[in-house]
Amino acid sequence: MKTTENFTEKADIYAKYRPHYPIEYINYLFSANKLKEDQIVADIGSGTGIFSLQMLEKGLNVIGVEPNDDMRKLAEQSLKRFSRYTSIKATAENTTLEGESIDLVTVAQAFHWFDKKAFKIECQRILKQKANVALVWNSRDLTNPIIKEISEICQKTCPNFKGFSGGMEESPQMFNCFFQEGKYEFKKYQNDLQYDYEGFLGRNLSASYAPKENDKEYKRFVFLLSELFERYSENGNIVLQNITRSYLGNV
Repeated sequence: MKTTENFTEKADIYAKYRPHYPIEYINYLFSANKLKEDQIVADIGSGTGIFSLQMLEKGLNVIGVEPNDDMRKLAEQSLKRFSRYTSIKATAENTTLEGESIDLVTVAQAFHWFDKKAFKIECQRILKQKANVALVWNSRDLTNPIIKEISEICQKTCPNFKGFSGGMEESPQMFNCFFQEGKYEFKKYQNDLQYDYEGFLGRNLSASYAPKENDKEYKRFVFLLSELFERYSENGNIVLQNITRSYLGNV
């Protein structure tokens, strides 16, 4: 299966249960990039538009570039009230955008799916001079016991599970290769997430590797997660330690 199809049939649950990004991070992006209203952001791998929405709410023009039909159409529906939103069916490596037309490229939760060399070349083509690329993830805190147990459940029941975020290691070498002369600014924000049972289950089912309802391991996956929720929840809620990680620089 092509990576562009990883989230087919998961758009609704993805949009409903995936977290937003801390307002402190959004404000940082604005100040670090000297962004002003009406400037153009290309949100690459924009999915259901979670990150695009936060940029639109700040008054920016946002071009969402997303190859997956289910994800893109849901974003188009939910963001249609914003006249400054444009949706394009294209890939990170071939965005079809005009050269030197973009003030900032953002990639939220998607960089690990890209051909990084080809994407870098595409960013160099579409960005205005000295404009940046921002890579950001909402990442589970792997030192947390609850997160460790969720990982173990995924290993048992999800044949496509290679680790969270596609098993990508956020290694200095990868970012040194991507960013110009290996120079980038790293920022980290604590962004813990609280879920009720429905939200907890939905968040885990929204993962690309999670079994779908008709899959063999679906019932076992849900049962083990339900059992975990019962053990760790308090007053009907569970807190998952989450860190927002950002990498910003020229390419």
